[in-house]
Amino acid sequence: MMWFKRKPKNRRLGRDHVLDVKLRSDQVRATRVRVTAVALGFIFATIFCFYVLWCTGAWALDCLVYENKAFAIQDIDIQTDGVISVEQLRRWAGVKGGENLLALDLARVRRDLEMVSLIKSVAVERVLPRTLKLRIAEREPLAQLYVPQLRTNGGYEMAILHLDNDGYVMSLLDPRQRGTPVTQTNDVLPVVSGINPNQLLPGRRVDSQQARSALQLIAAFERSPMSGLVDLRRIDVSSPEILLVTTAQGSEVTFAVQDLDRQLRRWREIHEQFQKMNKAIATLDLSVPNNIPARWAEAGAVPPVTPKLKNSQRNRKKNV
Repeated sequence: MMWFKRKPKNRRLGRDHVLDVKLRSDQVRATRVRVTAVALGFIFATIFCFYVLWCTGAWALDCLVYENKAFAIQDIDIQTDGVISVEQLRRWAGVKGGENLLALDLARVRRDLEMVSLIKSVAVERVLPRTLKLRIAEREPLAQLYVPQLRTNGGYEMAILHLDNDGYVMSLLDPRQRGTPVTQTNDVLPVVSGINPNQLLPGRRVDSQQARSALQLIAAFERSPMSGLVDLRRIDVSSPEILLVTTAQGSEVTFAVQDLDRQLRRWREIHEQFQKMNKAIATLDLSVPNNIPARWAEAGAVPPVTPKLKNSQRNRKKNV
């Protein structure tokens, strides 16, 4: 019986059925590919739909708004409180009739106008469907400056600039750019001297505190009791803490930069005392608190004050 007994087999040499791991991995990989493809397709379709909607909206906006002739500018309503002509302001604004009112860059129009040194502020407004409104506030000159300017053919010449009451430097207005003709007047703006020429750039504000004190003195003088009795011609700001004033009558008056109204009242009192003695002020130092140094001259040797004619350059329109 033992002869027919089967010998045990080595299990390692057998071919029993095992799990097909490779087949399951292929199925998982295929599922992942399908899910990824669906997700990418959905994202692409979403982006494409948004792009089509954006293009459609832009096209509709251009056709219905920005290229719509119903909003073409037909009237440019410009008003200014100064003397610059309307045509010149229109050229500086860079706006032409027929442009689309809604497509117009209002910030650009305002910026271009305010870059002109003669203009203080600008208000820009759309009035649908076809009107653009511009309201201009001009700077008013209070003093003048003489600065060296390079000529085209070499050498230098003295050019004139203006200062407004805030200390901004202004270029001269060409007579052809005025809306009203220039009228002859004997009202001459005082000259401020002693400022560094490198600070005198049109449209920029002067940094010198001395120069601003000189402008404050001019404004205070025009509302003081001395206005009409003498004429300011020059204010030298080169010395620190004082302002040296020269009048058209030949007087030299020294001011401290503080408390200008009090010094102007004292000037008026001394002026009246000298008139009673039939004398005129030659030099006067108002920067000294007490025992004011003064030197007199004969009243007959002093030029009389000429009554001022109204200066159209400094008039302000009241209807804006």
